[in-house]
Amino acid sequence: MDVLTGAFSYTGSYIARRLLESGRGVRTLSRVPDPEHALAPEVEFAPLDFSRPEELTDALRDAQTLYNTYWIRFPRGGQTFDDAVANTRTLLEAAARAGVQRVVHVGVSNPSADSALPYYRGKAAAEDVVRSCGISHAILRPTLVFGHGDILVNNIAWMLRRLPFFVVPGDGHYRVQPVAAEDVAELAVELGAITGDSVRDAAGPDVLEFDEFVSLIRSAVGGRARTAHLPVGAAVPLARAAGLILRDVPLTRDEVRGLELGLLVSSEPPAGRRRFSDFLSENSDVLGRTYVSELARNFRPYAAV
Repeated sequence: MDVLTGAFSYTGSYIARRLLESGRGVRTLSRVPDPEHALAPEVEFAPLDFSRPEELTDALRDAQTLYNTYWIRFPRGGQTFDDAVANTRTLLEAAARAGVQRVVHVGVSNPSADSALPYYRGKAAAEDVVRSCGISHAILRPTLVFGHGDILVNNIAWMLRRLPFFVVPGDGHYRVQPVAAEDVAELAVELGAITGDSVRDAAGPDVLEFDEFVSLIRSAVGGRARTAHLPVGAAVPLARAAGLILRDVPLTRDEVRGLELGLLVSSEPPAGRRRFSDFLSENSDVLGRTYVSELARNFRPYAAV
């Protein structure tokens, strides 16, 4: 039996499927049940309630490996990155009490305790919690993850299909290195099956300038939007205004800064093998047909939980 935080979430669902395919039993720690999810009949459910550490310990009691995908994209509803780090500590303390033998923690590429960006600084602090938990562990650091259920690529496609202009912050020459969610899941499960502490990047075979990244999506979906480059100081307020209309947070200033700094590019040889262009060609008919809201998916359903 393995336990996974967020088997009904985006990256977590890929890891859950990979574990099930390899014959593992899977229990999810999730904030609420999701009986309509395709994986619901195949996984056990237990609440992910950080205010009840004893119940977390019970849910982890017979688990061999804990796969942790828990994090927040941005502070919201009173939750901060410091809270997310503290919650990670609560989870891993429960895992240690339960006798979990291994932890695979999903972080992000290029975290740093010295980062000026709170997201990356918080991710580095969460990794420190993993290193000090006393359990054999592996840390997996994905770059920009794409796949079915993705929000970023889908919503870029949605805008390219519908708007006359697509705004790119800055010059668009900063780079991204997309990695398939399937590759992330396979790497996570591989790391769960070995021993020894390790840190590994999860990055795909293609390094693209952001303008090229957008252009590939535009070509795949037949979008007509022209690229418009704006200074970050103008593009971010425009994204915030769009968010008011969409009732969402399409982009944050820290995310733009992370792109400009090349933080979604790995310095390691690529561990992923699936190409972004192949994903686009295989999914061109469905990408961007509807807008997917980050707040509707990951915040509003749990506001009262």
